[in-house]
Amino acid sequence: MASYYRRKSGVPPPPRWQHPALTSGNPALRSAAAHAQQLGETNGWSPSLVRCAMDGLTAVLEDRPPGEPVRVTEVRTRIPRHASSHRVAEVLADLHLLEDDSSLAIRSWIDDRAGELPAGFAGDVRAWLLVLLDGDSRAKPRSHTCLYVYFGCVRPLLENWALTRGHLREITVADVTTALSHLRGWQRRNAIAALRSLFRFARKRGLIFANPTTRLKSEDIPRNLMPMTDAEVLAVQQTAVTPAQRLIVALAAVHAARATAIRRLTLDDLDLPNRRITIAGHVQRLGELPHQTLLAWLAQRRATWPKTPNRHVLINTKTALGAEPVSAEYLKRHLLHQGVYLERIRGDRVLHEALTVGADPLHLALVFNMSHTAASRYAAIAQSLLDDQIEQAAGRE
Repeated sequence: MASYYRRKSGVPPPPRWQHPALTSGNPALRSAAAHAQQLGETNGWSPSLVRCAMDGLTAVLEDRPPGEPVRVTEVRTRIPRHASSHRVAEVLADLHLLEDDSSLAIRSWIDDRAGELPAGFAGDVRAWLLVLLDGDSRAKPRSHTCLYVYFGCVRPLLENWALTRGHLREITVADVTTALSHLRGWQRRNAIAALRSLFRFARKRGLIFANPTTRLKSEDIPRNLMPMTDAEVLAVQQTAVTPAQRLIVALAAVHAARATAIRRLTLDDLDLPNRRITIAGHVQRLGELPHQTLLAWLAQRRATWPKTPNRHVLINTKTALGAEPVSAEYLKRHLLHQGVYLERIRGDRVLHEALTVGADPLHLALVFNMSHTAASRYAAIAQSLLDDQIEQAAGRE
């Protein structure tokens, strides 16, 4: 009613409310608030998200001299609970006002796990894990998964040796052989790789006199792969019901795409009118099933996030506000935790192609853009299956 009588009397409407940060006397806060507003318009942030980001910026910049950076730990601890620390940090990073002083979670994990080891081994193992993480002049940094696997392999061995040994230099070849005697398959192969890495590091740093793993060799493990059964295919069909799930499965089942390539697939990699798709830099003809699932997912994507600036094909509520791809956990949550294994589907696709063309590794390498080693392995498996079929047919005759 107030608005009605105001218009009837010719009184101009009051000015629209603006966040106080936009008119703050602190130039750094005023600039950050304006940039947050601009980012919100560019990335499709909701008005409430923009206001919350300005609240967080006010908390960390209001009493700070212009030009002084804000530490990440301050962003996480000082901003209000309703504000998004990720968005506040994004604004500050764009303005070069963010200082990353947070230690990686993997470093805290290294300190915690190495501290649980016996005293004679803790310091050396911690130094070894840090070198794996950061690399050195002669070795590249390893992935976090590699650290988890290596430590998981050596920890029970070290705890067992600690009952009679007090340092790595006391470990002998007999100790290593005895510790590995009960391991088989991939468990043994991973343990050998981890021990060789640990003792090689210790020998290089002068922590031991002789390397007890010098003559250790890991055996090749035969890879057995069989085509998927009808029951497995039916289980995948019943599990993959959403457009996103069906698209992921279709890309793995038709184009043998890896999980990382699926996550990083962008809209620029799609040529729907000409039925072409570029996966991991390799151009392929888009199959009928991926084409239909792509259309269904893109329609849902456009209806759910019409203003998203993200160019990746797969996005979610979080990544729709930025430009990064979905995380590996996204695929696990939607498929792996439901019992759908993408590598199993991908391997079945490559094996089916190998059986169809007569186990030709060159054809597999060209079609799926894989290494000659991997193509030869699939071709060998396919040839073995074909030989078994010939023997069975000869036996029936």
